This record gives sequence, C-alpha cells and structure tokens, in this order.
Amino acid sequence: MRALITGGRGFVGRWLSAHLREAGDDVVVVDTETDVTDEAAIDRAVADARPDAVYHLAARSHVGESWRDPLDVLRVNVLGTAAVLAATRRAREDATVLVVSSAEVYGALGPDELPVAEDAPLRPATPYAASKAAAEAVALQAWRGYGQRVVVVRPFNHVGPGQPPTFAVPALARRVAEARRTGARELTVGTVTTRRDFTDVRDVVRAYRLLVARGAAGEVYNVCSGTDVAIADIARRLMVLAGVDLVLSTDPALVRPVDVPVLRGDPSRLAAATGWSPAIGLDATLRDVLFDQDAVTSSDLVGRPGGGPGGQSPGATT
Repeated sequence: MRALITGGRGFVGRWLSAHLREAGDDVVVVDTETDVTDEAAIDRAVADARPDAVYHLAARSHVGESWRDPLDVLRVNVLGTAAVLAATRRAREDATVLVVSSAEVYGALGPDELPVAEDAPLRPATPYAASKAAAEAVALQAWRGYGQRVVVVRPFNHVGPGQPPTFAVPALARRVAEARRTGARELTVGTVTTRRDFTDVRDVVRAYRLLVARGAAGEVYNVCSGTDVAIADIARRLMVLAGVDLVLSTDPALVRPVDVPVLRGDPSRLAAATGWSPAIGLDATLRDVLFDQDAVTSSDLVGRPGGGPGGQSPGATT
C-alpha cells in the first residue's frame, strides 16, 4: 500500500511512518513544507504521491494553546481537512482518507455518560475541540456528498517517547527527571484532578492502519483504552519510576480556562471492526517517556540521544 501522511514529522506522524514502513507500506510524508490550507500546494503533494491511503494528521493540536489563537486553529484544522479531502478526490477517487479528530469533541460528560461511545452528542468546550468537530463534519460530508472513502478517528489521550513537553505527561516526566537530577523537593503541576483515557502512541498508530484496511467508510471510531486515570496518579507513577518523593505544587499558569473533568472512551466499535486492543501497559509507556525526558535533562535539554520519534511542529502536525 502507498500511504501519504500529512503532518508526518510530528510526534504521532513519526511513529505512524515507522509502523507503516515496518508493515511493508510505501510511505510519503509531508509536513511544514506544505501548508495544508494552500490548495495548490496540497494538490501537488497528493498528485505526486498518488496514495492508496491518506492519513491526515496535520493540525494545530494543543488544547491549551487553542485559547490564545482560535482563528488559526480553525483555519488549519477545518480548512486544511477540506483541502486534503478535495486534493485526494482529484488525485485518487478510490483512496481511503483517515481523518484524525479528537475525543475532546465530546466535551464535559457526567459519570452516567461514561464510557462514551461514538454516537454520543458532541459538546466541544474548547476552540481546539470545536475545530475538530467542524473538521469531522467536513469529512463526513465528503463521504455523504461525494461518496469519498473517509474514516474518522477520535483518539483519546495518547502518549509515548518523543512527545514534546508542551503536553501534560511528558511535561510531568521532564519535571520529575529534573527534580531527580537537582534534588528538588517539589513538582510543579496544573490541575491534577482531571482524569483521562491514555493509550500508548504505538498502539494508536497500529489502530490507524487497521482502520484504513478494515474500517467502514463514513464511520467514526474511538481509539482508546477504556480506562481513565487521574493526572495526580500519573505524577505519582512517574515519581515511583524515578525513585523520588515530591510534593505537588499547583502553578496557576498551568491551569486551563476550561478543562473537561473526565474522559473515558468505549473502544468496542474499533475492536469489533479490527480486532484491535492495547498491547502496551501504562506503566511501560510512562517508563519510556521518563527515560526519554531524563535523557533530555541530563544533556542540558539539547538533543534526544537514544529517544524515539521527535516532537511536534507547532501549527502543522499532531
């Protein structure tokens, strides 16, 4: 299979590219050199690649930053999705396009609504979530209106080595590693009562390829573990793995204006379609993330010796 990945040099894109190549696929990557909202540029990229499958990962993907620049988040995430879909229709009508949305589109949920399934109402609470809900609408319209083979995925929180520390888990891991190195006694945190459904990025990209091969056109799939964990518990697990005992200290600057209290997904639709289930446990993931961030702090934050696929290009990739 010949695959094109937009945002292919970001955190998820690098893991996806590696996984597809290991599976024998021919992979073409576009990233910041191609603006996905530039119709002519994305047309050229897709026409040159002539892919059997397009994995559309390119996005503004940081929830917190979306509050500061909501217009550009909408531009990249919604118009970029429309441009990629149109370019693919012109180049390869029979290609499958996997559009990456987010579990953030569900918004705040009550305990009786969990685990959340794909037919739940969308109640986006952040600019990022609103942009992803709109991108989903654009993608599903392409299926309904043009018959385009589109599959939408709603990944819940995914983590792993190589994720930039602008995201919660690697940020915590970096602070824990730095505290171990310096002998600090406190760990600076934001809101630690929020609970999230975490999946290792290596399991996530495996689900993406399976859905391109076996997913139903016009369908939406959660990609999640089905278990939620509090951020405070993530911090404690990282401290245990690092062999340190730190006092949690809340920094108001790290607290988001609006945060969804609990997200836990139902992965049964994905499992029924593909047979997928998570293979990497949370502690193994956290150990890899801690090792990755420890390597960074021990080299004075320069490079990532021995680490996994690298970080995110802001404004371009996820």
